[in-house]
Amino acid sequence: MSSKFKYRAYDEELMDDLSASGPVIPQTLRELETINKWLGGNFVTIDGIIKLIRRKNPGKLVIADLGCGGGDILKLVAGWATQKKVDVKLIGFDANPHIIEYARENCKAFENIRFEVQDIFSEEFKEREFDIILCTLFTHHFNEEQLTGIFKQFKSQAKIGVVINDLHRHPVAYHSIKLLVNLFSKSELVKNDGPLSVLRSFKRKELVQLMNDAEIGRYSLQWMWAFRWQLVF
Repeated sequence: MSSKFKYRAYDEELMDDLSASGPVIPQTLRELETINKWLGGNFVTIDGIIKLIRRKNPGKLVIADLGCGGGDILKLVAGWATQKKVDVKLIGFDANPHIIEYARENCKAFENIRFEVQDIFSEEFKEREFDIILCTLFTHHFNEEQLTGIFKQFKSQAKIGVVINDLHRHPVAYHSIKLLVNLFSKSELVKNDGPLSVLRSFKRKELVQLMNDAEIGRYSLQWMWAFRWQLVF
């Protein structure tokens, strides 16, 4: 295996620029919603929620989606909750106000979804509590030191648990997404960030180490299609 995949990359993605704005934002978010839908990765998050609520009768759930993007995961959760007759209040957080603006429009048909512009490292956010915290394709944006702190923070903020859905750093995943976005994407952000996301993502031993560093002993870690890790704690 190429040394390119041996260690995580730390190059910033274009979407890490919190001032990113203009027509490229809705174009990018629409494409990401389509990619995640057709590659089946969104199921990983729903399955994680199901695993958590099996442990405890939830009643009404307050679910936070961090790095929510265009809100596609929250729409999926809202649809699942309606089907299963689960009462949910859904809150999407993103630090880019232009992304939140798009998400609000994208999810305006859902009365139980709302969005906030928020930095998860802020003291204001750290004081918030939720039943479940979701992170879908979000954790790979941070380095190990940041993630250790984030996971410790989540452990105190989530009353029921946390669902991490992120990528497996693997040559097949990298070359597949690179081919896909070069063939079909009209967004320069997607063309750049799609393959880079894989390089910034994780191998199993790295996630296990992060759990150890965050002093989280009880968790489940499962590989799922397509090249996704589901980490539930």
